[in-house]
Amino acid sequence: MSVKIGYFLTLAILAWSHYSQGSEFALAATDSTTSTVPSSYAVPGAFPTSLYSHYYNNPTATSAQPQPVISDPVTHEIFPFSLTDSHNIPQYDTVDPHPLPPKASSQKLLQQAVVQIKSIAVNPMFSTCARCQASLEVAKFLALAAPEQGTNLALTLCEYFNYSSSCEKSYGPLVMGPILTQVVSFSDVGGYDGQSICSEFLGLCPAPTTTTLNLTGWFAKPKPNPLPPPKQPSGQLLKVLHLSDLHIDPRYANGAEANCTSGLCCRDNAYNSLSPQTPLVPAPRYGSFLCDSPYSLITSVLEAIPQLTGTESTGFDFTMFTGDMLAHDPDNQQSRALNEYSEVVLYDLFKRMLGPGPTYATLGNHDTCLPDLASPLSLGGALGQQFSWLYDHVTALWEQEGWLPEASVEFSRAHYAAYMVKRADGLRVISLDTNLCTSNYFNYINSSEPDVSGILRFLTDELQDAEDAGDRVWIIGHVVSGWDGSNSLPNPTNLYIFWGHTHEDQLSIFYANNGTNMSAETAQAVSWTGPSVTPLTKLNSGFRVYEVDSATFEVIEAYTWKSYVNDYPALDSQTQFGPTFEFEYSTREAYGGNIIWGATDPLNATWWHLVTEQMEVDPTLMQAFNSYQGKGSILTPPCTGECIPARICYIRSGSTSIAKQNCVSGYGSVQ
Repeated sequence: MSVKIGYFLTLAILAWSHYSQGSEFALAATDSTTSTVPSSYAVPGAFPTSLYSHYYNNPTATSAQPQPVISDPVTHEIFPFSLTDSHNIPQYDTVDPHPLPPKASSQKLLQQAVVQIKSIAVNPMFSTCARCQASLEVAKFLALAAPEQGTNLALTLCEYFNYSSSCEKSYGPLVMGPILTQVVSFSDVGGYDGQSICSEFLGLCPAPTTTTLNLTGWFAKPKPNPLPPPKQPSGQLLKVLHLSDLHIDPRYANGAEANCTSGLCCRDNAYNSLSPQTPLVPAPRYGSFLCDSPYSLITSVLEAIPQLTGTESTGFDFTMFTGDMLAHDPDNQQSRALNEYSEVVLYDLFKRMLGPGPTYATLGNHDTCLPDLASPLSLGGALGQQFSWLYDHVTALWEQEGWLPEASVEFSRAHYAAYMVKRADGLRVISLDTNLCTSNYFNYINSSEPDVSGILRFLTDELQDAEDAGDRVWIIGHVVSGWDGSNSLPNPTNLYIFWGHTHEDQLSIFYANNGTNMSAETAQAVSWTGPSVTPLTKLNSGFRVYEVDSATFEVIEAYTWKSYVNDYPALDSQTQFGPTFEFEYSTREAYGGNIIWGATDPLNATWWHLVTEQMEVDPTLMQAFNSYQGKGSILTPPCTGECIPARICYIRSGSTSIAKQNCVSGYGSVQ
């Protein structure tokens, strides 16, 4: 083998040496013959036409490349001239495109959605916020392509991520599953909407910044300059009752567990884990601290009110009910029928037990089915109208009781049960559905837009009409717009005057220029949060009455009553006495002792700001406020140290954005 290799290397070296000299060289062949080849060769100019038997063009022409006719020996087909035509190069192969994968079934889409979300959840390249929003993107496309699988996705993820111990009861097809499917299908989950959802409901994203309101062209007219002179007080007082958060529980079970560790207490299915079979604290028939209001408590408070307020024969000039009729049932125990039942019962009792004056009501977050929901009409079609049954029913009841004039009825039916009533005495009452401004899942569709529902447009136009006519306005709603910032959305800032929702006795002040300078001079308006009738959670039962000047419609005095829930167990063994409701406090006397203020001057925003200044120097004033906030409950914790400036900050926060910007969180509730 080595001899042969050496022989061929010798031949190669000889050949290269002759070639490098530019002369002809001899190539020794294996048979010892030698042939001489040239070092260069000039090819003939004409195309060798003999290579092919047929051509699409003249192969001897010099103006174009030859186009031989080529036949495929495998398919026996001739390639067309159009394939290689230099003047008309074909675009896109329509004969043999690459195939697409088969269309996935809805079940396959669901499986892949789950797989992708699980992968996203453990991808170390994503932040927790990015994981959340990327997962929402997957859910969105499933909701659009296979909406019937949206609920199954919610259930699967609930179980996989252990979001709930009862996923079917929370996210099944008859509870929140279809709602979540709607929301992700319409929301910009990769943008502001998704960040808001991941922040509010999952705590996986920072809260997005509040959208700056663009008020250009919002108001039909500029602010009057100079302002019209204030109305002069008449000295005559109206009596106005404020009821809130009754939460009637027609399923309340006397003797059931009142100190349960599972769901709503005082129900047959409620239990304490320390004694699942035998109640540790049997539910009294008038209610308990961890339960909603039984029938017996509802009728007791309505029976006591006329006696305590001196309105047995006259009734009130009017009553405000700031929402929440239904009990805190879990979603899987809610129904449209239960909603309508509670509405019928309570409005009928108001009419029959409180006297002839009208009741102006608003919807609470527990007055929808399911709770905390209201879809904007802008969704269109059946989705936009999915709560119209509720608006139709409550409006019909209000009309039947004689509380709404015909002019307000049709608007209420078509606009979320919101309305305006102009009373004969000149006061305008505007009722708003605040479910459109709180943590309602539907509010996370286009959440950067301040008025998707149009409710603020309605409010603005009504206020403009009132300003033009020189009328005063009271606004009622349910969910507070400010306080500690835990209830309403930051977009937009809302302005109501009377509300409920928190179950506590609270108050908020609105200042000029969005609270950039808070003083007695800049305090503009005040909102009152009415105490609840329901004791839930750890509260006494209560109500309030305002004395209001009949010309200015400003609050001159406010009185609050309460009933000690801890006394209720002792009433079970007899029928002679029911709950006792007693006078709790006069607002003017409780807070105004060190404020220079006329005896008939209104308890307006200026007065309340002066109260907060007194709270800063006199901690006992905050202790009184704290006790009243829980309606004197024995379970109300004290407010000391950091709590005092925090509460003062909440009182000075008319909007969620201001509270979150200025206040320390964690001291808003006494529950």
